Order: sequence, then C-alpha cells, then structure tokens
Amino acid sequence: MPGHSRRKMHFGKLYSFSCFKPSFREDHDQIGQRGYSRVVYCNDPDNPEAVPLNYRGNYVSTTKYTAVNFIPKSLFEQFRRVANIYFLVVAFVSFSPLAPYSAPSVLAPLIVVIGATIIKEGVEDWRRKKQLQIENLYSGIAQSAVFRLQQCDTEFLCLLALMSFMVPGVTVPIAILLSNAHSNCNLSSNCSLVTLTVKWGSIVTVLEEKTLKWFQDIEANNRKVKVYGRDHTFIETKWKNLRVGDLVKVHKDEYFPADLLLLSSSYEDGICYVETMNLDGETNLKLKRSLEATCSLRDEESLQKFTAVIKCEDPNEHLYSFVGTLYYDGKQYPLSPQQVLLRDSKLKNTDYIYGVVVFTGHDTKVMQNATDPPSKRSKIERKMDKIVYVLFSTLILISSVGSVFFGIATKKDIASGTYRRWYLRPDDTTVFYDPKRASLASFLHFLTGLMLYGYLIPISLYVSIEIVKVLQCIFINQDQDMYYEETDKPAHARTSNLNEELGQVDTVLSDKTGTLTCNSMEFVKCSIAGVAYGRGMTEVEMALAKRQGDRPFEVDGSLSDVSGHNGNTVDSGKSIKGFNFRDERIMNGLWINEPHADVIQKFFRVLAICHTAIPDLNEESGEISYEAESPDEAAFVIAARELGFEFFGSTQTSILLHELDPKTGEKVTRVYELLHVLEFTSSRKRMSIIVRNVENQLLLLSKGADSVMFERLSKHGRMYETQTREHIKKYAEAGLRTLVIAYRELGEDEYRIWEEEFSKAKTSVTADRDALVAAVADKIERDLILVGATAVEDKLQKGVPECIDKLAQAGIKIWVLTGDKMETAVNIGYACSLLRQGMTQIVITLDSPDIEALEKQGDKEAVAKASHESVTRQIREGRSQLSSAKEGSVSFGLVIDGKSLDFALDERLENLFLDLAINCASVICCRSSPKQKARVTRLVKVGTGQTTLAIGDGANDVGMLQEADIGVGISGVEGMQAVMSSDFAIAQFRFLERLLLVHGHWCYRRIAMMICYFFYKNITFGFTLFWFEAYASFSGEPAYNDWYMSCYNVFFTSLPVIALGVFDQDVSARLCLKYPLLYQEGVQNVLFNWPRVLGWMSNGVISSIIIFFFTTNSIFNQAFRMDGHVVDYEVFGVAMYTCVVWVVNCQMALSINYFTWIQHFFIWGSIALWYIFLVVYGSFPTTVSTTAYMVLVEACAPSILYWFTTLLVVVSTLLPYFSYRAFQTRFRPMYHDIIQIRRLEGADSDLSIDLPARVEIRMHNLKVNLRQRNS
Repeated sequence: MPGHSRRKMHFGKLYSFSCFKPSFREDHDQIGQRGYSRVVYCNDPDNPEAVPLNYRGNYVSTTKYTAVNFIPKSLFEQFRRVANIYFLVVAFVSFSPLAPYSAPSVLAPLIVVIGATIIKEGVEDWRRKKQLQIENLYSGIAQSAVFRLQQCDTEFLCLLALMSFMVPGVTVPIAILLSNAHSNCNLSSNCSLVTLTVKWGSIVTVLEEKTLKWFQDIEANNRKVKVYGRDHTFIETKWKNLRVGDLVKVHKDEYFPADLLLLSSSYEDGICYVETMNLDGETNLKLKRSLEATCSLRDEESLQKFTAVIKCEDPNEHLYSFVGTLYYDGKQYPLSPQQVLLRDSKLKNTDYIYGVVVFTGHDTKVMQNATDPPSKRSKIERKMDKIVYVLFSTLILISSVGSVFFGIATKKDIASGTYRRWYLRPDDTTVFYDPKRASLASFLHFLTGLMLYGYLIPISLYVSIEIVKVLQCIFINQDQDMYYEETDKPAHARTSNLNEELGQVDTVLSDKTGTLTCNSMEFVKCSIAGVAYGRGMTEVEMALAKRQGDRPFEVDGSLSDVSGHNGNTVDSGKSIKGFNFRDERIMNGLWINEPHADVIQKFFRVLAICHTAIPDLNEESGEISYEAESPDEAAFVIAARELGFEFFGSTQTSILLHELDPKTGEKVTRVYELLHVLEFTSSRKRMSIIVRNVENQLLLLSKGADSVMFERLSKHGRMYETQTREHIKKYAEAGLRTLVIAYRELGEDEYRIWEEEFSKAKTSVTADRDALVAAVADKIERDLILVGATAVEDKLQKGVPECIDKLAQAGIKIWVLTGDKMETAVNIGYACSLLRQGMTQIVITLDSPDIEALEKQGDKEAVAKASHESVTRQIREGRSQLSSAKEGSVSFGLVIDGKSLDFALDERLENLFLDLAINCASVICCRSSPKQKARVTRLVKVGTGQTTLAIGDGANDVGMLQEADIGVGISGVEGMQAVMSSDFAIAQFRFLERLLLVHGHWCYRRIAMMICYFFYKNITFGFTLFWFEAYASFSGEPAYNDWYMSCYNVFFTSLPVIALGVFDQDVSARLCLKYPLLYQEGVQNVLFNWPRVLGWMSNGVISSIIIFFFTTNSIFNQAFRMDGHVVDYEVFGVAMYTCVVWVVNCQMALSINYFTWIQHFFIWGSIALWYIFLVVYGSFPTTVSTTAYMVLVEACAPSILYWFTTLLVVVSTLLPYFSYRAFQTRFRPMYHDIIQIRRLEGADSDLSIDLPARVEIRMHNLKVNLRQRNS
C-alpha cells in the first residue's frame, strides 16, 4: 500500500508454540502406509518413478456439472423423484394401445418440465462458477474505485453504471459507489446516472476491453506463475499447467497456485507472511517458516542442484494439519503446516518465496473443502411428499373403481347369447374390450386409468417450486435492508431448499461472541496493583445499573461515569479503534504520580512486549496501526501505546518501544532482546515471552486466563491477588473479558539450564515430543509476580436488544450457547434483552462447596455421582418452580454452566432438562464447548420436533449450524467457516429479525398457498375426467383433446401459481415487523396442516362436481347453435375445459392478497392464452388438430350458450369458496385477516387497542395455543 511500510517481526530461530507441531509424532510413523502414500519428486516432475503416480493436474472446476456428465447426471437428479418416474413410465406406456392419448402429448410436457429443470440446474451451476469471478471483479473495482471516484472519472462512472446492470451480484455495492460519486463530484443535475450510462461512443469500447480483461485476469486456471525450467531459469506458466514436484517462485501479493512446500523466502531465515482470507475469512497475517535445511536456497544457481523427495499424507480437507517427511541430502526432516502454503492464500509482506508443488487442482486442501451446504429438506417439502402419496393412493383408488365398473359392464355385454351393447360389437373385439375375458379387460382398463387420471399428480409442481424458491432467494439476497454497508456484505441464501422453513422457526440457538457482539475488542478497564482504573459504563453496566435501581456501577469504590458511557469525561479527542479507556489518574503521562507507578510501568510494558503483532507505519501521517492474531491482542498493544508505551518496530531478535521516562518526562527508545515466544493456545490459555532488557535483566512476561495464571503465582507475588480477583469478578459481571498480567525475573543459570532442556525437547524425535515441549515450557512459567488484570469489552452489535425483543414477541424461544463465564453471560443476557426485568432466573451450576471439596479429594467417581445428583435435584426444583407459576404470567430464564450441561445431556436426564428448558422464555448455556453446542441443538430439534435455527460466526459453531434445521452464518471477523457451513449468511445479528419475520413469513405463506393451490387445480381437472368416465360407462375415453390435457399444467395454470409464490403478501414488511405475533401462523403451521390441505382437496373435488354437472345439464339435450345442432363430444370437451381454466385462474385471483401487474398479466393472460391456443391449434389440418379443428371459431364462439354456460359455471363454482372466506373473515378471522381489515380501515396504527371482542378472543386463543404447545 502506498505510503505504508511494515516493521516486520522476524522470529528467526525463536520458538513459538505454533511451530512445535513439525515433529515425528505417531502420524509420521505412518508415512508410506494407507492414507500417507503420496510421494513428490522435488524439482524433478519428469522422474521415471513419478510418471506412473499419475497425480491430478492443476486444472480446477468448481461446477457441479461438466460438458461430459451434464446430461446423464442432471437426468439422474430429476428421476430420483417418484412423480417424475411415474410420468416417465406413463410416457413409455403411451406408445402402447393402452394409452388413452397420443404419445407426443405425454412426452411434450414431460420434456418441457424436465428440460426446464435441467436448464435451471445448468444456469445455477454456471452462476456458481462465475460467482468467484464476479466477487473478484467487484474486488478489483473497489481497489481502484476510491482514486477513480476522487478524480471524478466520468468514464469510470459510466463503466460502473453499466456494470450494475450487466453483472448480477454487484448492483447494490456499485449503486452505493455511484451514489457517493454523484454527490462527491458535484455532477450537474442533468448528468444523472441514466445519462451517464447512455454515453456510448468510446466508453463502450472501454467497457468491452476492461471487462474482458478483468474476466480473463481473474480466471484462476489461466493465471501465470514462474516455474523453474530445464534450462535452470524461471519461465511463466499458466496455473493449470503446473505439475506435482514443480519448483515455483511466487512474488509479493500473488496467490499461491497450488499447495506448496515452502523452501525459502526473501528473508534469510526463511519466514514469510501469508493472508488466508480466501480460506477462512481471517485478515490477520499468518507466519510461515521453512526448514533450516532449505532456507539457504535463495537463487537460481543454488536451486539448480536441489533435488529431494517428499513423502506425505494423501489429499484431505484438513486445513490446519499436514504430516510429511522431506528426504534431502541423505537426511530426514519432519514437515508440518508451518512449511505448507495453501492454494488461494496470498503472499504478503515478503518479496518472494520458493516452493515445491505438493498438491494440485482438486487435491489441494481448499478444493477438498469445497463442499455444498448440508443437504436439508423443509418440513413442508417432506409433507408434500406425503400428499403426493395420498394423491397416488387416490389415483389407484379411482382407477380401481373405474376398472371394476368397466369389468362388470363388459361382462354383461354378452349375457345368455344376447348383446346388451350391440353397437360396441362385443363379438368382434380386442383384448382391451372382451366380454369373454372381462377380468383381463378390467385389469388393462386399470392400467389405462392410471395413465388417464395421472393429471391428479401435478407434473410441474416440483419445477415450479424450484423456480419460485430461486426467485425468493434473489429477493433475500437483494434486500437492501439486510445489506451491511460497513463490510459491503449483503444477505446470502446459500440454499433455496429452506426458504419456507424460515417462517416456522420455534427456537433460535445463538453463539455470543461475534454473533451477538461485534468481536471488536476495546480496552476499557484494568486493575493494576490492586487499584481499578477506567471510567465509563459499558452497555452491560448500564443494564446492570438499571436492574439495581439506577445506581452507578462501582469497582473498588470508584464510580463509573454514568452521564457519558462513551467515556468522554476526561478526553473528548478522536475515537481510537480498540481503545475506549478513560481515567485522568494515569492518562497523559500522569501515571508517574500514582503510588505504584513502578507496577503500572511493568503492566504496560508487558502489554507492549508480550504479543506477536506486526506494526504498520503510515509514512505520510506517522501513525502506527497493528495487525494482530486476535482483536484482544491488538487492543492491548493499542492501549499500551496510548498510555505511553508504543511498540513501533522489531527485528529478528529485538523489540523496539517508545516509552515515557518517569524521571525526565520525555519519550525514550528502549530495545528489548527477544529470546523466546511461547504463544497462546486454547489448551495453554496463556502466552509468555522471554526478553533481555537494556539493564541486562532476563524477564519472562506473561498474560493469560485467571484459571491458569493465579495457580502459577509465587508466594511473594500474590500481594494484589485478593483485590485483583474481586475486580475480575466485577469486570465479568460487567460483561468484560479479562486476562491476568504477570512477570518474573529469571536468573542466568536458571535460564541457561531451561534453554538447554527446551532445545533438547524441541529436537527430540519421539511420539510424545509435543508433550515434552509443553512440559518444559510449563516449568519456566512458574513463580510469577502478579501485576494486574485487563478488561476488554466486546460490544453488542447494533440492534441486538431490539431484535431479540422482537423475536421474543413473535413467540420464538432464544437460547444462547457461549463459552463465557456465567456472570458475563448473564449480564450480556440482560444487556441484549434476552433476560428481562421481572423474569425469574433458574440457575443450574456445580460451583458449590460440596462439589469443590470432592474435587480436591480427587475421587472422580464420587464427584461424578454427586454432580449427577446435584444437577438432577436442581432440574427438578426448576420444574417445580415452573409448575407453581404456571397459571401466572411469570416468565423464566434458565442459566446452566458447562459442567452441569454435561450431566444434563446424559440420556437419563436429557428429557427432564429439555422439559424444563422449553418452558423457559430464554436459556443461556455457559462455558459450552463446540460439541456441547451441537448436542444441545440436536436435543432441541429431536426432542421438540419443531424447527430450530442456529446462528454463529466461528469455526466452533459449525457443528451447531449443521445440526440445526436451519444454519445461519454471520460473516464477521472470525473467518468464513460458519458461513461456508450455513444455509443462510447475514452480516449482522439484527438482520435475523427481517430474515425471519418478513422473508420467513412471506416464503412460508407463499409456498404453503402455492402447494395447496397446485393440488386444488389438479384435483379439479383430474376429477372432471373421472366424472366424464363414469358418465361414459368408464370407457377409457378422455373428455378432452390430448393436447388440451398436456398444456393444462404447463401453460394454462402454471404461471399464476409461480407469481403467487414469488410476489404475494398478506401484509407488508412494515406490518410484519410491527405485529410479530403474526409469525406464529408459520410456527403453528396453520396454513399447511392436514385440515387445510384436505380442505383445499375437498374444494377441488367440489369444484369438479359443479363444473361437470352444471356443464352437462346446461348444454346437453338442447340446440347449441343457431342451426339447431346439439353439443357433440368435441364441443363438450372445449366447454368444460374452458370452465376449468376460468375457475382455477379466478380461484387464484380470489386467493391472492397482494396484486401486482405481473399477477394480473399471468392470470388473465393464461385465460387468454387458452383461447389463442384454440384458434391457432384449431387452424391446423384435422390430421394434427383432430377434435380441436375450428372448434372455437365455428362452433363455440358463435354460440351464446357457450359463453353463458361459462359464466354460470364459473360463478357457481367459486361461490362456495367465496362464501367460506367471507364467513371466516367475519366470524373466525386469522391473525393476518385482522391486520388486513384494520389496514383497510386505516386503523392499523392502533391495532393493539379497541379491538372488537371477537378479535380479542381470537388473539387470546392464539396465545393460549402457543402456551399449550410449549408446555
């Protein structure tokens, strides 16, 4: 970046815990065995022994299909569905005499439906392939946009405007860029975005050249990389041409083309910095380090003689593990992830590296991780399958009825030598109608009936639902109210299978850090030498003060600033990210006047030195920023800088600070010799660093969790322990994250002996090497002297309390599963409205004196038994509290710690625990491990049978997201693991409110209505065929022309139902959010329960009866035309079919709540299309049009009776449903009916007051049902 330079920290031969994984562990003993069989010939890919290995090339395809497998694979996907198999069988049988219609009329709709689905699959797959290109394209735009827009580059503005229309997925961010540019550039009013986009001329050429160039440059397979060739020079080669064993050179800011073994870098000690944002979303840089044996290979001449063999693990998906051995110069060297550079990560702050290709193409770890979201099916989709089975049963039933009656009638045609229906010539017939073999004829008629009544099964249902769901996903993705401008991340539906499930969520299980909070740490308070420092109130403290009667929160007797929680009491200067500390006692260098100034100095020196952050100096402004491995660490370094201890640079063996000299009051530069770094790990829960200061003192500086630090204090180092523990407890209650700060001075002999032992442990080649190293490190981290403790705040995300409150109003239960302490979690719960005033807490914990006493005795069995009994007793007491308050309006919140949760999830207790938990309004599980999160999620999902939604942002939430019915990933700062494992991705927790209450409610209602309507229209149509069959003695003759039937589902009735599924709204988004109780319609499944589905089916049967009998009685047995002709078979079919088309489309018009021009166009257009079809199809010769020849133009259209019958039948058929809806809306309204009525009356703003008695009763019943379901 121009104007910036990085002061790099080089570890050289220093030891860090991330580096002690390269060891000959048990894994390395397996080299050459199954799973560890890969052999790489370095710098010799043409070795005769390498050729037979036949490893994959480096060409990568991220699509589901290829040109070769697209047709067979997509056909297989389609015919996995039972309905499609049925129609395929029918299509084959239609070539036989059994078919009641012609084969082409059956094949055509099947081909159209299957073809449309296959095309949709192909388009989606193509879009997935282009998605990375689009993202990189926008990234490329963004990088140059700031400068171009500042220059008011009109050509660039036009390019952006055109791109916003041409490239899907970048419309919103580009629109924002354009909007900002329009205001910043002071463009004239007539120079609007529209006029910009039509300034063609040379701009079109620029557009073509730049977009084509961008697309070509970002095409991964055609990127260029330098490969060491046979002539011992580096030549540029396309990525796709790389082979295993190739030696490559990658320059700064370039992506690694494959998984490489790092040989050396531009640094002498072979280190390099890598950005892994494309792998895990993390922006902090990772340190990689080559083996000492290869770090000297730094030029083409030395590489000329380099040959080696790598034996390692086979391709796998584990990003953070690697097991291998390098055979070089007759020696073996263990390899670890520290020496592996993964494809799609980027080289940063390093001029170049040399590496050997180990894994290529789809064998690389990033491609091994390229999996689709978990395969999940919604409850509605599963119920839809059951309904299809019901329709299949109905199909078999009516076919059986028809065949029985047909067999009886056929057998009677020859009785006692007389012919009953002589005109059918029963004495001269085929096997399909043979009175002598009536049973066989009946069976063959049954097969004919299965084909004839097949229209009960909606052939276009699946493809229509898929189209609707994809369009719904587009609306979710483009919802600007769920677009987070700060990180430029819109909502993203990663699967379309679960749209309607969003409207049926009963329980939300949420992570805390990074999900409810920002995971952007700010240093706000600290305890030094037993004195609490830091003014200002956190959000949790304000909630705590409110609960305690508006009393200011106190720590060590010093009142926090209540009037200005932003900490502006002392300094109203500019905001500093990561630093929100205010205290006049130690700021601005005044700490030198404090009684324990020497301890304060040590405290901030530890913060400034004990870390692995990288300083970034802006040479223009002189300001220093830091890239750290965690937000906490960055906050500590920034705090030290702001308090006078500025870390400004480092070398391989030193750390440079600007410090305030207490004696002179001036800043001085101090250099600390860096000896060892013992990094923070989740198991160690601490970090230490060993340095030598200018006074030649050896110092071990340490920071870590209180649970491991206090036990490492020396006897004389516990001077401030009591006060510090008290402060830590207060900080935890205030929702702050704490670390203990300590140090010790090392003796020269002690350090020398320890270093020898440490070096010996590092170089040991044994299976327990890691344990040896950890044990030796633990020896030096003893007898520490306590200095103090830090407290950083992870602020709540914007809108979290309001969102949780709104979800609670919607009847959604919310569980928080966090690794925090109980005090922190409880107070965060109050701050975010998860726990509320007046809510009774049920606390289940094993932090009791009895349990602690047993733990000290070391009897594990006794501890387990006592713990189980204690948890059982507490759960039963909690249930008793619920029972005693059942009739009241008291709500409960359950809080349980991690130890108790282990026992509560035991098979013997899990049902008791679940019964208690689901009857509480809120549940908080503290100190939860990732495995516990997944187990709790599964317990709720299976135990309640209701829809569960899990939401999280980190890798530790993946199990929970995949276990839940719906997984929502937060695209935050903890990486992209959660997003990659989720079904939906949002940038902020508050967007969950709109995702569920608006999109979820709409999608549920639309899909439920759509499926019900599909079954209605097909039953209406199918049963008219059955009634006609009964009328015609079950002759097997269809009532309609073959092509009428074929086009029914595909052309005349499908588009309106798709419009319903995409656009219909019972209430607006504003009202969905205003009246969250409306969401319970989905949770209680009132729109797709069996009574409602059967009601729609019954409506279809009734409609078919009215249509058939009213049509027959209206036009039969009388003159139909002016010339006296009566109705014949062709005219009757057209008349009844016309009534069906009108009825089902008008039924749709009655069912729609929200009309757009699209609905009008599709509904009335479908009806018009029927008449157009009749005219066009009827104009073909009779060999093609058969019974439809000129039937409308010459027979039906001139007849008044045809139009009158159509009107009569349509009105009569719709009248029952219209009457039912009128009665329901008036006397038994659903909640959305109430809102609609009030909105029409213009009184939706005060819906909560002055409601009619019947409405109050209805709402009361809804709430009672909700309570009963939860009890």
